[in-house]
Amino acid sequence: MYDIIIVGGGPAGLTAALYARRANKTVAVIEKATYGGQITYSPKVENIPGFINVTGNEFAEKLTEQILEQGADLQFCEATAIQKTDGGYTVITDDGTFDGKTVILATGAKHRRLGLPHEEELIGNGISFCAVCDGAFFADQTVGVVGGGNSALQEALQLSELCKKVYIVQNLPYLTGEAKLCEQVNTKENIEVILGTTVKSLLGDDHLTGITVQSENGAETTLMLDGLFVAIGLLPQNEPFADMFPLDESGYVESDERCFVPNPGLFVAGDCRKKAIRQVTTAASDGAVAALAACRYLDEQV
Repeated sequence: MYDIIIVGGGPAGLTAALYARRANKTVAVIEKATYGGQITYSPKVENIPGFINVTGNEFAEKLTEQILEQGADLQFCEATAIQKTDGGYTVITDDGTFDGKTVILATGAKHRRLGLPHEEELIGNGISFCAVCDGAFFADQTVGVVGGGNSALQEALQLSELCKKVYIVQNLPYLTGEAKLCEQVNTKENIEVILGTTVKSLLGDDHLTGITVQSENGAETTLMLDGLFVAIGLLPQNEPFADMFPLDESGYVESDERCFVPNPGLFVAGDCRKKAIRQVTTAASDGAVAALAACRYLDEQV
């Protein structure tokens, strides 16, 4: 039985593993896809302390190497459920079960995709999900933002300070963001809002060069772009664990800043929990907080 099982191998989960191992706790990290999480899609990251710039893959590799050096066990499988046991919890996966005295849920949140051909190949090669992370790479260039809610409008406003031209492409006949954000968007001369329009295809082979959009009347237009920011929402990966973790209406885990949840021995960290800011640094911060809380809980049980 492990002292701590961490479900999710992104920056939150890996940082939690690092802190837990340095506290001499036995740790397993269960990850279903890629160690490092969403950061691995970023070809160049400049907002991680200690690095002038680093690729997402390099950062993930360094963090993974660090926790392996500390002695954490990495289990490449998908967690499908968590059950309470007499001694703690059992994490059920598609490749067996793992028993732990405590569990940290760090499953992250996945950006909604457009569902278009070649989209996955173009992520990090012109397609991005974060103006804070990647906006500077498109300075003085032309970009598009897909979406019309608060997140999309905030992305567009931030990009308008850097980029020559910003298109907002919204599939509805109106923007759904707050009135104040809509007003701010309308005052920006370099932002053009295109309503009632759907992105039909992505242009470019190795790098995005533009998009084809279709209006409600069926007319198609090509927009030549240097970059495209997709802001149509996030999908937290928490549904399989809804019976153990309290979820809000959007599927995020309800918790306080101590990363506690009501069930003793369960903790949450990173983008899968309800929070205001989702960045690699805040995910790592959550990982440290959750790990130290889990270690304190274990020590109190002795």
